[in-house]
Amino acid sequence: MQIKTAQTKEDFLKCFDVMQALRPHLTPELFLDLLQKMEAENYSLIFIEENEKAISACGFRYLTSLFDGPNIYIDDLSTLPEARGKGHAGMLFDFVVEKAKSENLKAVHLDSGHQRFVAHRLYLNKGMKIVSHHFKLEL
Repeated sequence: MQIKTAQTKEDFLKCFDVMQALRPHLTPELFLDLLQKMEAENYSLIFIEENEKAISACGFRYLTSLFDGPNIYIDDLSTLPEARGKGHAGMLFDFVVEKAKSENLKAVHLDSGHQRFVAHRLYLNKGMKIVSHHFKLEL
């Protein structure tokens, strides 16, 4: 399986269903609009496809923080329900980790919904540690 980087509107739209599986509020129009803004903030979208359709995708960006210096933050990591359990998300995660290592970054970060137990198992098995609580104030 080959990991590809989404670069065109067609590539992004290939990834819509897999991202909507994680973010059900998205419409194709909102998805494309947000991606355009996020790309300006160093967001990249990688994916694995079968039969011209993305089955797993990972969006990440480069950040610098006082806490950890330069790092990669994974915004989104999702696999279509029918393609889960085959190692696709793990491959995408490993790709991002290797990218961070090759660029001498200090860490890879992500937040995960408290109810996503299967995802948590993957992250813990990959050596991640739970290091904080994420708080949100809706406005």
